[in-house]
Formats: sequence, structure tokens, C-alpha cells
Amino acid sequence: MSLEQELVQRLQELSPNYLEVVNESSGHGGYFPGKESHFKAVIVSEAFEGLRLVQRHQLVYSAAGNLLSAGKIHALAIHAFLPSEWNGQDTSSPECAHAPKN
Repeated sequence: MSLEQELVQRLQELSPNYLEVVNESSGHGGYFPGKESHFKAVIVSEAFEGLRLVQRHQLVYSAAGNLLSAGKIHALAIHAFLPSEWNGQDTSSPECAHAPKN
């Protein structure tokens, strides 16, 4: 199972109304085909009710567990919303300064 698939599976424990996990590794330095190191997760869930942003991120880190360790996921951009906050916001990631140049 790929890291992306494992991450999706683990984030399901947050009972998301909407979940999008994107492998953004190709936009970062040292990329090679198949590399899984940088991800973005957009999660809309009632599990975030009453939590501050840092607490929402901690909940996501807890769900991801050991996937966020050396040799696995290096970076995880988190966009965590309650259903009442989610309006299909733009969650685009900025370009990495070390991205491969075309």
C-alpha cells in the first residue's frame, strides 16, 4: 500500500464529510518518479468542533501516527474545516523554493 493510501485510510478515523489527500512530492527538491514525501490534506469533519486550529492539526497528526516519521512523510500541509466553514476554499499550495526547474 502506498503512503498516500495509508494516509487516506488513517484519516478516515476522523469521519470526514470531505477528504482530499494530494501527493505534492513532485513539486519539491529531490523528486523522482514514485517518491512520496510531501502531502496536502483537506479535511472537513465534525471531529474539529470546538477545537482551535492547532488542536485540529494535532488531531490530524495523531491520526497519521507513524506515517510522519523519518523515511516516510516529510511534510504534511493540513487544511482542517468544520462542515459549516467549508465552502470549497482555494487550498492551493505555494511553489517550493527547491522545486525542480523545467
